[in-house]
Amino acid sequence: MLVRIVVSLVLFSFLSACSEGFVRFPVTKEQQHRKTEDVTIIRLDDSNIDTFSRPAKGYVTSSLPVGKSSDYHIGSGDLLDVVVFDHPELMLPVTQTGGADSGYYVQADGTFFFPFIGQVDASGRTAEDVRAELAKRLVEFIPDPQLIVRVAAFNSQRVVVAGEVKAPNSQTVSLVPISLITAINAAGGFTEDADLRAVSVQRGGRVHTIDVAGFLNAGIEQNNPILRAGDVVTVPRRRAQEAYLLGQIRKPATVDLSIEQITLTQALTRQGGLSEERADARGVFVFRSINNKMTVFQLETSSPTGLLLGTRFLLEPGDVVYVLRSPLSKWNDVISALLPTVNATRAAQVVSQN
Repeated sequence: MLVRIVVSLVLFSFLSACSEGFVRFPVTKEQQHRKTEDVTIIRLDDSNIDTFSRPAKGYVTSSLPVGKSSDYHIGSGDLLDVVVFDHPELMLPVTQTGGADSGYYVQADGTFFFPFIGQVDASGRTAEDVRAELAKRLVEFIPDPQLIVRVAAFNSQRVVVAGEVKAPNSQTVSLVPISLITAINAAGGFTEDADLRAVSVQRGGRVHTIDVAGFLNAGIEQNNPILRAGDVVTVPRRRAQEAYLLGQIRKPATVDLSIEQITLTQALTRQGGLSEERADARGVFVFRSINNKMTVFQLETSSPTGLLLGTRFLLEPGDVVYVLRSPLSKWNDVISALLPTVNATRAAQVVSQN
């Protein structure tokens, strides 16, 4: 009698623990209809699958002005070439530092010295502005002076490209406009770990985040702005954006969605597919939080049609894919776990009978 009581208590406690440990989720439409209101259940089929075939997070348009090609503004360190026609005596054969280039260096105070008229303020002005001032001041010495002014060497203004590029560097700003993509390419291009969707441009004390993938993949021109002098471009390292595969899958694991878009069928296949002996093909669920509310997608994979639908369902970061156990597997698990207890009980019975 005592043995029976012990066996009964063991069986009861075990079955109670098993029932609490099993994942119970409504599989049929009738069961789902009775589900609590705080969970939305969506059965995936041909009528709604296209809704989930596109990434939930679309490309973001940058708020940074695109900019355009503009006149170069002279700065300290630039070399200016000034040509006064019919007056070769005003030409400089060598630079003031003995270099090979000919011209007038803009000093630290933003000025340069020109014969006859003395110091000329050039900082922050265009070449045309400087030409107009020279022409006006040379009139006292040369009747109707004809001259041109150009920047012979661009030394004062640069942009910096850092982070996940192959050759971080600083690049000279010149008359040729530098777009964001051009600057990144000049720095060797992106590394394999680069996050193209969160490139930052620091300008004027503000940091602007730019979704470069939006330009490369969707042609959003706003996401390839013209850089200005002093801009600092930083390409961040890509962070893992994971979805989780659990339950009756041959190799439960996490999948990184930051590298490529992955469908539900791809994710399951890469992990060896469902455990055929244990999985309930009706119970492939994807748990997703939408607006702080749980939404559960159900995909039946008992037929090839279900797997084909899964090739059109894109996983999102934070998704939890769970494959239920079949009822038969649950029963078999219980029996297998009970066998040692049953055998021990039989041994105890034999002992008591003796």
